[in-house]
Amino acid sequence: MEQKNYIHDNVLLNSGLAQKLYHTYAAELPIIDFHNHLDAKDIWQDTQHSNLAEAWLHSDHYVWRAMRSNGINEHFITGNAPDNDKFAKWCEAMPYLLGNPLYQWSHLELKRFFDCDRLLNPENSKEIWQHCNSQLQEGKNSTRQVLKNLKVQTLCTTNSPLSHLQYHAALAESDFDVQVLPTFRADELFVFDNTIALNELTERLQTLTSIPSNTFKNFVAAIEARIENFHRLGCRLSDLGLTTVDFASCDEQQAERLFYNALQGEPLTEHELIQLKTRLFVELGRCYHKYGWSMQIHIGVLVNVNERRKQTLGGGTGFSVINDRLIAQNLAQLLSALDKQEALPNTVLYNLNPNHNAILSCMAGAFQDSDGSAGKIQFGAAWWFNDHKDGMEAQLTTLKNLGALGRFVGMLTDSRNVFSFSRHEYFRRVLCNLLAKWVEEGEIPHDETLLKQTIENICYKNAERYFNFNQIA
Repeated sequence: MEQKNYIHDNVLLNSGLAQKLYHTYAAELPIIDFHNHLDAKDIWQDTQHSNLAEAWLHSDHYVWRAMRSNGINEHFITGNAPDNDKFAKWCEAMPYLLGNPLYQWSHLELKRFFDCDRLLNPENSKEIWQHCNSQLQEGKNSTRQVLKNLKVQTLCTTNSPLSHLQYHAALAESDFDVQVLPTFRADELFVFDNTIALNELTERLQTLTSIPSNTFKNFVAAIEARIENFHRLGCRLSDLGLTTVDFASCDEQQAERLFYNALQGEPLTEHELIQLKTRLFVELGRCYHKYGWSMQIHIGVLVNVNERRKQTLGGGTGFSVINDRLIAQNLAQLLSALDKQEALPNTVLYNLNPNHNAILSCMAGAFQDSDGSAGKIQFGAAWWFNDHKDGMEAQLTTLKNLGALGRFVGMLTDSRNVFSFSRHEYFRRVLCNLLAKWVEEGEIPHDETLLKQTIENICYKNAERYFNFNQIA
């Protein structure tokens, strides 16, 4: 039977079996979102968007990039145009994004949060704007309402090591029954090539911890003091973005000498920078293992490639791309340096370059333990330029072929917008449809107990076991 609306009960579910798997086993599971960029302040204050442009367009570089691809003037993207004009321009671009995940996600969000079946286009722009904004003005779809309605059990924000985490503390003491935990994002600790930034960092660490970070040993001690502070507030996850994956051995004496030189403004060679960064990576990994944390590593971004636009708009505004640098040998050495000390924590590996799917899946298999910690090293969910149907299917297929699909800890939103938590639904539909396809093609058995177990584990139970968030007091 032909479906009238684009977003309907069986969207992305292309067979009767796919529909049964999704609606029976996946749809109602709680959500654990272990990597996103929501602001704990917005959750604490139960922020209510004033209009749809504020929700969708103010901070989403995915959207900005798509609008630029349609020739829309920057005034309507990151400029100071009125929100209704920005939304009109977004609707103007939408028909040209047919098939893009932004097209799918936006219509899914319209349906789930506003019960709106209109297609985003210039003809419907005003009607959609008025319909959605009237609901927002009535107090519907506040941040907390969305999280509770979607059955979010736990979410992990992404936080600077220097953050005071006051809103996480407030939420932990409140009656809000969604667990909101910080994540220790370590990128800004690796600033050894910038003397000013390094000295500012050590000064701030000393202010926060009372540990003078004038030696590498003290620098690491101050960082561990911050990790301990994060741990007390429920943090069980770290994150690190590796734009390049490098490795060079560095002993304690070398680290002290290089750190001193960096503080004094003496330029380090490229090899020396890699040595110092390698040493810090290993020290951090040991610390995460000590506290029982999991470590996330995001690999493969070539950042801010458009220098002119970076100068005009700043970094992180939609001009980063996939990197094609080699990663296998150096990543293996980084993980092995921790494994040799029996200090390799649970680790989730994410790649931006889809050509690295097989590499990361194989790498995960090489560092698993046989001590009962099943799935200790994870080939993580399809990320950024890969978090669409084809990318998710490619990641799941690679994991099926080279790893243990049934141990996969599942999807996350990488979200800056609470409405994008509906991407868990999107992923679950893709997963159930793909499993059904494999059944129908004879690749996996049509065993309902096995399929139910696999779906429930990937969508919820594996993450619950892996991260142990339910053991946080």
